[in-house]
Amino acid sequence: MDPVEINAGLWYLRALRCDDRVDDRPAVVASSLDPEIARWRHRPPADLADADAYIRRRAAEWVRDERYSWAVCEPTTGEMLGEIELAELDLCHGAAAVACWALPAARGRGMITTALSAVLRFAYGGLGLHRVTYAWADGNTASARVAERCGFRIEGRPREAWVVDGRRVDVHIAGRLATDL
Repeated sequence: MDPVEINAGLWYLRALRCDDRVDDRPAVVASSLDPEIARWRHRPPADLADADAYIRRRAAEWVRDERYSWAVCEPTTGEMLGEIELAELDLCHGAAAVACWALPAARGRGMITTALSAVLRFAYGGLGLHRVTYAWADGNTASARVAERCGFRIEGRPREAWVVDGRRVDVHIAGRLATDL
């Protein structure tokens, strides 16, 4: 599938880019340097070359229908402030998992909640998905708030499934169905 742009009101969602007009590499690198993002997510790229490879990989995943990823941007400048992805895509069974991050300047402004809600509308309406899951580590209160505000329901808590700050932590798994209000 070709990348899909989404207008989420105050935020604009588009494919990650690195071209002569838009360069998301600095935002991707900044995400790897932010202690809060690094703490909760698998480590993103740390330099411009790695960020370039990351962006190219994201583009290839769109084409192969493996993962759809959006840069969450300030609409007037196009500046990337975060990322939302639909991963683990199973179009046959109508299922996917979401993950997201926001740079410090964008936190606390409802950006991720608004953008994720728009991505969910696309997932259910545009892709015909039935089920989307969201997982976060115990202690990640920002992700817990996003999940709650976006209508996810807790479905399980695998014990000591991830490592955060060098120690094993439980993971919260929540799901949302297309039929959930």
